[in-house]
Amino acid sequence: MPTPETSDVLLQEFLADPAHLTLDLSAAVARCTRALDLQHAVVYLVDLQQRHLVPQTDVASSMPVDGSLAGWAYRTQALRVEEAETGGVTAWLPLLDGAERLGVLAVHASALTSATLTRGRALASLLAMMITSKRAFEDSFVRHTRTEPMHLPSEMLRAFLPPRTIGNSHVVSTAVLEPAYELGGDAFDHSLTQTTLHVSVVDAMGHDLASGLTSAVALAACRNARRNGADLPTLVGSVDDALARWLPDQYCTAVLAQLDFETGLLRWSNCGHPAPLLIRDEQLITDALEREAEPPMGSPAQLSASPRRTHETMLEPGDRVLVYTDGITEARTREEKLFGLERFADYVIRATAGGELAPEALRRLIHSILDSQSGGQLRDDATILMFEWRPPTR
Repeated sequence: MPTPETSDVLLQEFLADPAHLTLDLSAAVARCTRALDLQHAVVYLVDLQQRHLVPQTDVASSMPVDGSLAGWAYRTQALRVEEAETGGVTAWLPLLDGAERLGVLAVHASALTSATLTRGRALASLLAMMITSKRAFEDSFVRHTRTEPMHLPSEMLRAFLPPRTIGNSHVVSTAVLEPAYELGGDAFDHSLTQTTLHVSVVDAMGHDLASGLTSAVALAACRNARRNGADLPTLVGSVDDALARWLPDQYCTAVLAQLDFETGLLRWSNCGHPAPLLIRDEQLITDALEREAEPPMGSPAQLSASPRRTHETMLEPGDRVLVYTDGITEARTREEKLFGLERFADYVIRATAGGELAPEALRRLIHSILDSQSGGQLRDDATILMFEWRPPTR
């Protein structure tokens, strides 16, 4: 049996060996598990709609995110332990890449000790980084996390999307987008600099490949301006110009926002989009971010005589801001009733009051909307992006 010292040496040798960079995931898991003196480990990745945890091996079965201990670890981002059927224990550890939830890691050991947990957490951290680095070019990860074929417009748009969740010690931003395999023109983006969270939600006209291309160009123009150091008004103008130049017959509505997470100053521009919602102290602050409507992005903006406006407000610690597309509020239940703004806000408020993490609150909300639809299908794209300002207590 390896001692702690030899385990450290084996792990160091693995990391120092350039060959590990080309290993497939199962081989890397096996080598790391032996190096850390663990009995066995299995990686489970969450599917695209966050309903199932899919094992990356043929010797295990998928498990539901709702209704399993593994799913509990995923939902709460916390350790869960149970007795294994073959003896010993199984520790379920969340696989996290920063704030992004990838799935869970099952670590099987003869007994639960502090050393086992430390090594299991180290393995989970290492594998999360490996998965993130490889899934952009290894289709095996994508295939494992899809439950049905994806339409071409959706394939194109998803290539542009960032991780579902990003964050740091001051702020977290998380998003969901449905229908997962049949997207038309909805898209989102979020990113972090040293002091600022940047978010974008766009909704392109139509529901076809041209709509997806419109959103893709809007996101690309937004990122290009942002990475060149543009301020918010210049960034908005860059997107307008790009769409008017390259896709003059297309347009999209959008909310583009920047949050200074040191001070809580929120700046945003609303281009023909539903107004963002502000939830504070478990209450919806009615019309807090409501402003006079402006033209959609693209050619309509070029025809307007008025310049784009940028709005500002100060957030308070714990505030949650929701940016969404009208596919959310205009979704209909099986009884043909609108899901509506009040029901939407009420769900988020109850999730906040229950202490749910932001990514979990959105996961459950979008499933609630989908499950209430006839046939489980939305009539239009539905996107929600929520960010929460949570500065450290001074």
